Amino acid sequence: MIIQRVVLNSRPGKNGVPVAENFRLEQSTIADTIQAGQVRVRTLYLSVDPYMRCRMNEDTGSDYLLPWQLSEVADGGGIGVVEESKHNNLAKGDFVTSFNWPWQTVAILDGSLLQKLVPQLVNGRLSYFLGAAGITGLTALLGIKEKGHVTAGANQTMVVSGAAGACGSLAGQIGRLEGCSRVVGIAGTDEKCSILVQEMGFDAAINYKKGNVAEQLCELCPGGVDVYFDNVGGDISDTVISQMNQNSHIILCGQISQYNKDVPYPPPLPPDIEKIQKERNITRERFLVLNYMDKQEASILQLCQWIQEGKLKVRETVVEGLANIGAAFQSMMNGGNIGKQIVSVSK
Repeated sequence: MIIQRVVLNSRPGKNGVPVAENFRLEQSTIADTIQAGQVRVRTLYLSVDPYMRCRMNEDTGSDYLLPWQLSEVADGGGIGVVEESKHNNLAKGDFVTSFNWPWQTVAILDGSLLQKLVPQLVNGRLSYFLGAAGITGLTALLGIKEKGHVTAGANQTMVVSGAAGACGSLAGQIGRLEGCSRVVGIAGTDEKCSILVQEMGFDAAINYKKGNVAEQLCELCPGGVDVYFDNVGGDISDTVISQMNQNSHIILCGQISQYNKDVPYPPPLPPDIEKIQKERNITRERFLVLNYMDKQEASILQLCQWIQEGKLKVRETVVEGLANIGAAFQSMMNGGNIGKQIVSVSK
């Protein structure tokens, strides 16, 4: 069977900025028949995420992420529909997902590695299982629960950097649902800031490309910062940490400002910021959602309930066509999208 697939065409280098041309669309073939335990699936949606930047390097810098190989098919979160099955628990027409879905139009996969989806849980919006009701939502919810130490009624203020992104836009809303009394987002355009406040219920949002971030943060968080959901690292995070309260908490989710730099993860703080962190007893522990998979099922059901009740607003930037996945990746890394970046492969 002839298919289309996307392979890693070139590496941007540890300190390089990825471009669409780092990926290549090509024609390939897969077997016409499947073996016992396998399923043939048609790809519907693929997830494009910041962590994938690490997989473009020969060394990902992580013991749980494997690098993509040159001229080999890339992979990540994906959703598809079963076209043929020789697996006992999966049938033709079932919708399924995997963290390691190949970037190709049709694939033959081990059925035991796939999770069956129930579209009704997300009001039929299958792509939500790659975002708000998937690993992205899990990261936001479990990050806040496990590392944020949010207590309802404690009058806590949360700040979210990268707040218009896939995880940040959910984290602010979940922080509120879990009990934060004030939520402030940091984003890169006036449009994003407006969406955060008017659509997603943030109390305020700061455009870090305009004005003095430290002054705006001080004005919008007069009682200091109790919980910081950190998606970006770098100068923005240093500014937030300098205004955090005694015994406050950093949820170390991502460091997107550092992904094109050859630095360890998590990147070390500047000496003056590290001094503040230690003196104020601010927790800053690495958070990895994969360490909490025992809480996955209950957490997904909670996320789906919030979506159905309209308590969790979801934004997606959907790009049509497998051929455009490289451009979608470049746009995401440049901060050009709002919410989750999804590639729609076929209808």
